[in-house]
This record gives sequence, structure tokens and C-alpha cells, in this order.
Amino acid sequence: MGSILCETLLSAGFRVTALDKMSFEPSLFHLCSNPCFDFIRGDVRDEKLMAKAMRSADVIIPLAALVGAPLCARDSWTATSVNLDAVRLVTRLRSPRQLIIYPTTNSGYGTKSGDMYCTEDTPLEPISLYGITKTEAEKSVLEAGNSITLRLATVFGVSPRMRLDLLVNHFVYAAVTDGYLVVFEKGFQRNFVHIRDVADCFVFAIRNHERMTGRAFNLGLDSANLSKEELAEKVKQHVPGFFVHYSEIGVDPDKRNYLVSNQRLREEGFEAQRSLDDGITELLKAYRMIGRGRFQNV
Repeated sequence: MGSILCETLLSAGFRVTALDKMSFEPSLFHLCSNPCFDFIRGDVRDEKLMAKAMRSADVIIPLAALVGAPLCARDSWTATSVNLDAVRLVTRLRSPRQLIIYPTTNSGYGTKSGDMYCTEDTPLEPISLYGITKTEAEKSVLEAGNSITLRLATVFGVSPRMRLDLLVNHFVYAAVTDGYLVVFEKGFQRNFVHIRDVADCFVFAIRNHERMTGRAFNLGLDSANLSKEELAEKVKQHVPGFFVHYSEIGVDPDKRNYLVSNQRLREEGFEAQRSLDDGITELLKAYRMIGRGRFQNV
């Protein structure tokens, strides 16, 4: 998300400083020629470094996180220190004039029945350490004042270091590499949003923060409240040979199941524009560039 967001903010006329530990391959090289872009290599848990880096900022966007339930479960200490403690550090170090826009997750809605829409007033019931840390961090940000939180739907689309484990990205990747997919609990529903719509929403929030501060906003695509079965069938429209088996045996370890309303954000004047079809089309192009995995023979 960071590489797309930095690019979008620069295109919108902002000066951007990115701070990153660089746990993965660099994805910001293409921005280095822009005089309005700067980079600091470091850890968001380093209090001295963060105090210095934040000093001149008007807006702070805490993106650093261990993202996803499996990763957080595998390293619970780091997940808590980065996802929660580092965000609390930001709220403690920043001045009241500095706006915080914090991206959290709508996975905090947990295992709702899927037969009613979750709004920002729906009680949060996270079922994973990932959901718990993000929900607690959101609470800290909102309590600190002069802040906005965006509860992101499941993101899809191409970026310089995109995630293949996200549902849309994963389904399309399985379609073009393996040609088949086994889906458990096909009726479980999610909301989805394109990564560039997410970046555009950050710009919108900065420019309209006076009337948005102090509140959380669901950020998703209204036409993309879909079950896993509906998503798989959508992918099959683009990859006709894709075989999907809906298994009645076995369970999905991620038990989230909910519909999400994005009405509050729409009433403020922002609405996600990029469709699932747009995302699937661009993913198919990207996966032709990636080819087969390093350890696959064919």
C-alpha cells in the first residue's frame, strides 16, 4: 500500500517522507527522482527516530504493520509491538496540530451473520490477534483527537510489492497458475476495495479533514459485498478454464463473514470507483509478468 499511496500523494501535490524498515525488497525506487519525496530507513518503534521524523509533518499516516491473521499468529510479539505499541507511540509523540489518518481493517467486525450490513456503529468483535491489535490501535488514535480512521475492506489490485494472499489477488493467481481452486465455506461474505481507491481516499481525507476528524469510516466498494463463491464465479468470467471446487469438508481458518455499509463515507463525498472487473483485468496482466513461481517446473 505504501508505494501506491506515496505515488498518489506526490501526484496530488504533497511533499512525502516515507519511513520504512525495508523488511522486503525496496518498492519506492521509482519515486527517488521526485524532489518532493524523501526517505528515512528505520523502525517505527524507535522513539528517538520517530520524534525527529515526525517533527515537521502536517499529516501522519501509520501504515507499518504485520498484516493478516496468519502472520500475526506466527509472531505475536512483533505484531503487538508494531501494530499497536508503535501507533500509541505516534499518538504520544505528535503535537495536537498534526493530523493522523489511520488505516485499520473491517475485519474487526468479526463473524457477523452476513445477513445485515455492518456500519461504523456496529460493535467490533475481532477474532484474531491481527484484528485485535488494529482495533485497539484505532481506539487509541480516535481518543487522541485530530484523527480519522479508515476501516479498509479486503484490498485488491496491483502494486510494486503486492500481496498474493488477499482474496481477489489469490483467486486470480490460482486461476492463471494452477487452473483450479478449492474453496471452503463458499457462502462467507466480504467487502472489497481497489488499492488505488484506498490511496485516493487518503487524499480526500486530508483535503476534507475539518469535517471528518474524530470518526471512523468504512472504505469499500458498494458493488463488491460478495461471497467467496460469487467472487470465484466472477474470476471464471475472465478465466473460463478456471475450475473451482466448493468443498463441503474442511473449514476456512479465517472465519470472517459480514456485509459492510460504506454509506458514511459516501455521504462525505467519496465513493470507490474501480470495479472488481477492473482489478481482475490488471491482475491478469501483472501475473503474465510474474510467470510461474521460482520453485515450479511448468
